[in-house]
Amino acid sequence: MRKHWGIESTHWFLDVVFKEDARRVRKDNGSQNLALLKRMALNILRKDTTEPKYSLKSKRFASSMDNDYLEQVLIKNFI
Repeated sequence: MRKHWGIESTHWFLDVVFKEDARRVRKDNGSQNLALLKRMALNILRKDTTEPKYSLKSKRFASSMDNDYLEQVLIKNFI
């Protein structure tokens, strides 16, 4: 039962943060590729522990607007 809710939690985050249910990519492997990238981005944002704590939606927006923040998040996850 816990495993099921863990999966549901991930799907909820993908839907709320990345609006996954609204995407229109259906050709070839595009939808699978995009889903993989979104899950990777979700995991990277979840690992970010900067202060003050922001929501995942705010972290996603901040990383799209501020290259320094994006670099900081990526360095923490890949080094």
